[in-house]
This record gives sequence, structure tokens and C-alpha cells, in this order.
Amino acid sequence: MTSKPSSKLAALLPDLAPWRSSADFRLLWIQGLVTYFSSFMALIALPLQIKHLTGSPLAVGAMGAVELVPLVVFGLYGGALADAVDRRKVIIATEAGLGLLALMLLLNSLLPSPMLWPLYVVAAGVSALAGLQRPALDSLMARIVPHEQQTAAAALNSLRWQMGAIAGPALAGLVVAYAGHAPAYGVTIAGFAVSVLLCRRLTPAPPARDAEKPSLRGIAEGARYAWSRPVLLGTYVVDLAAMLFAFPNTIFPFLADELDAAWSLGLMYAAGSVGSLVLGLTSGWTSKVRRHGLLVVLGAAVWGLAIAAAGWFADIWLVLLCLGFAGAGDMLSGLGRSTIWNQTIPEELRGRLAGIEVLSYSVGPQLGQVRAGAMAGWTGTRSAIWTGGVACVASVGLLCLALPKLLTYDAETDEDARRRKAGRYENAGTGSGGTPDAGETPGTGGTPDTLGARGVSGPGDTPGAREAGAEAPA
Repeated sequence: MTSKPSSKLAALLPDLAPWRSSADFRLLWIQGLVTYFSSFMALIALPLQIKHLTGSPLAVGAMGAVELVPLVVFGLYGGALADAVDRRKVIIATEAGLGLLALMLLLNSLLPSPMLWPLYVVAAGVSALAGLQRPALDSLMARIVPHEQQTAAAALNSLRWQMGAIAGPALAGLVVAYAGHAPAYGVTIAGFAVSVLLCRRLTPAPPARDAEKPSLRGIAEGARYAWSRPVLLGTYVVDLAAMLFAFPNTIFPFLADELDAAWSLGLMYAAGSVGSLVLGLTSGWTSKVRRHGLLVVLGAAVWGLAIAAAGWFADIWLVLLCLGFAGAGDMLSGLGRSTIWNQTIPEELRGRLAGIEVLSYSVGPQLGQVRAGAMAGWTGTRSAIWTGGVACVASVGLLCLALPKLLTYDAETDEDARRRKAGRYENAGTGSGGTPDAGETPGTGGTPDTLGARGVSGPGDTPGAREAGAEAPA
């Protein structure tokens, strides 16, 4: 007979149900690990190269400014595209494009005098391709993973991401310090090449037979649906506010210098991922949670408090500990967001809502980079960090007062969640009766006929995916 301590320990371990039930989930899990690991090499090398070329925190923070417009435009268009074309083709094409952009970084780094402007051009291009890709990746999750396994799938995807996020930044800091930027970019290119080969093995994911072509009207339809759902709206704005005020990763190189701990830069980028990994390894209990809105709010508050403490302390080890707690908070909030999205959004709108999610998930960090860089130049690095954390906590509190339905969300009683679980939905904006989701049998939790029980995830549905620097793969 199993002892009580053993049973309690087993309850904390990650729920492996999605891994056991889907061969493609396992394939994409491995593919994602390769991509995340290799991407973080370039993700750390790029801002470091800008710092080496300019010595300016504002120049590093300007990355967020050049990435913002492409992310908004292509994120919204990518959401409409994901509802209208084969999502597998979108994923393969964008992975190949990201690999080519990494090649541009490599070639520029090999010049006798590397140029600055190509770094910003590549940053904008990465933002555009990530905006196109992420809705296609995100919108597959609810279609191919059973309703009751959504939180477990999000936790497993986060574990995969954190493994790459921990090893990638730590190794990137060492590689750049001792071998230069070119080797880091070379690893990124190799990673995307492997990713394209693996993605080609995926089963095609065609759109619904009556899917409309991407249009402004279709994008507006998705926006109206999101606006009409206070719970969904709450997940978007809480995350946006948290990242806007408390995303200081772009000024970590200057914080490391100020604390006289240049050796710790890679650890700073990796610390949040360590916190997320610890929470992921003990995430079994989250599969039993019903109040996912509370996870969103509590996680965002923990993130803000931990970032504020990281800016306040002058001891590098306490700073790293605080960044670890911030990562755990971000993952907790991310689990809540991902579960709410995948349990409530109807299949026909999933791509467009994923495009809106790209904005809430990514615009915040981009603006946060600009805010942190500008404020660090005016008031100092540490004050820019701790004041941002305080502002994050205050804004989350105010949003809870404005959107109380987020706190009261219950997966067992929410009408959208119950409708989604039954395999039915209402046509957005019409209030008309629904029809079964494409490929699903009402009441089964969903097994699409075109894909089987597959698990695909992208950065957008990976909780805790921001601690290491930015959301874009390259």
C-alpha cells in the first residue's frame, strides 16, 4: 500500500496525461525544447551586442520600440490567418524565416566592424514573424488537447520551456564572454534548422471548411468577443499591466555592472526560469484548481512584489532569489491565463483571439523594455526596477476592483467553459445557438478528426516564458 507521504508527493508532481495521450504532443515537446534552447543563445547575445556597440541602456531598451509596431500589426493579422489557412504551413514558414534572420545576425557579427542598424532590423523582423506564428501555435492547443487536460498541458509546456530558458541564457553569457556573439548566433541557426525538420512531420492542420479569408471585419469580430467577456478581458489587461511596469530584463546588464557582479548576468536571465521550473515540477495540484482567475491575479502580484524586492536589494544573491520568486509568480499567472483561454474560447475564433493574446502577452514586455531603459537612464537602474514592481502590484489591485468577474471565475460553473467542455459554442457577437466545435464530439472534451489528440504549444501558451529576456524566438 502506498504511504501517505508518497501519495502527497505524487500529487505535487506534474500531470503527464497529455504526454501519454498524444504522440504529437511528445514530438512538439522535444521540438520546442530544441528551439527554446537555441533561441535563447541569440536572445541574450543580441542586447549584449547592442550594449557593447553603444554602451547605452536607452539603445538597448529601444529594441522594444522597433519591435512594437510589427508585433501589433502581424499579431492581429496572424490571428486571422490562423483561422483561415493550414496552421502547420504557417509554423514551418515562420520557423524557416526566423532561422534566416539568425543567419543575418551571424553574418553581421563576422564583419570587422559589426553594424548597429541590422540588429534593429532583425529585431523588427523577428517580432513580425513571431506575431504571425504564435496565433497558429496557440490556437491549436484547445483543439487538440482534451478540455480537462489544459492546465496539465500548460504545465508540461512550461517545463519544456524552462529547461531551455535556464540552460540557454546561462550558456549564452559564457559563450559571448569567451567566444563572442557569432557562436551564439550559430547555435540559434542550427536549432531552427532542426525545428523545421521536426515540424514537417506534423499532421496538416487545415482550417474549417467555411473559414473566411483574413480581413479587418474578422479581426474586429474577435475583438468584440474578447471585449464582451470580462474574464478574458481581465486576463489580457492584468498581464499587460504587470509586464508594462515590471519587465526590467533589458537593463539587467547595467544592474550586473552596478552590483559589481558582471559574472551574474547569465544567472539573472536564468533565475526567473529556475523559479518557474520549481513551480512546474510541483504543479500537480494545479490540475485540481477551478478558480483560475485567482491564479492570474495572485501570480501577477507575486511577480510585481518580487521585482520590487530585486530592485531594492544590493546583494546579488538576494536579487537572484527575488528573480526566482518572480518567475514562479509569472508561471502561476500564466497557468491561469492559458487554462481560461483554452477552456472558454470557441474554436472558430481561436486564431483571432490568439492574435489578441499576442498583443496582451507581448506588447507589455516591449513597452516594459522601453520604460525600464528610459527610466534607468533618468533615475538609475535599481530605482527603475523597484518602482516598476510597486506600480505593477498597484495596477493589479485596481484592475481586480474594475473586473471582479475575473476573481470569481470557476471552471465548473462558467457558461463559456461549460459550453466549451460540451463541445458547443455560441456564434460570437450574434447570441445564436451553437454547433459542435469542428472535429469534436459534444461532451467528450474534444478529439479533432483532422489531427487526433495532438498537443502543440507556442510561446504564447507557455507560462513563465518571459523571464529570460523577451518573447520572440530569435
